[in-house]
Amino acid sequence: MRWDSLFDDLEAQFSAERALEAESEIAERSRVELAGVALGDRLRGAAGSVVKLVLVDSSIIQGLVGRVGAEWLVLSEGPRQWLVPFAAVLSFEGLGRLALKPASTLMQLPGIASALRALARDRSPLVVYFSTRSGNGMKIAGVIDRVGRDHFDLAVVRDGEVRRAGNVASVMTLPFSAVAALCSAAGQ
Repeated sequence: MRWDSLFDDLEAQFSAERALEAESEIAERSRVELAGVALGDRLRGAAGSVVKLVLVDSSIIQGLVGRVGAEWLVLSEGPRQWLVPFAAVLSFEGLGRLALKPASTLMQLPGIASALRALARDRSPLVVYFSTRSGNGMKIAGVIDRVGRDHFDLAVVRDGEVRRAGNVASVMTLPFSAVAALCSAAGQ
């Protein structure tokens, strides 16, 4: 009968309209969800993966993503480890689509100042790479003495020497914004 085909046609149109609305709602929810994803969440999702970073000083670091803080990450490149502020990175290559929020806000690692305070406590020798490039790059070896809210003091030591009062060539005060990356002295 003609009415059966009419009603079948109306049902098909209604079904197609519902499917289109559902697709539109899913797409909108995806956009809203993606808008809430932070860079740290993407980096946590890439933990254990190899990523390539281009820093503001034009240097390139490639390694395994380790810990990720609120505004920094640790990258392992062979025997060296890098502490890199997000603000010093021009691009990340190799991040997947997975994003992981911290288990809780209490579990989220603190900011860069806290990470630097831990390095100062351990008296870890490191190399500071500056965020501006001059010649073949500017870097300096030392040990972090003190960390303020937006700066730190670096005791510059002579090559191969440990941080002792007699071995300190100078003490430099560096704003966080001047730092492209910090690298463990091992392998330097």
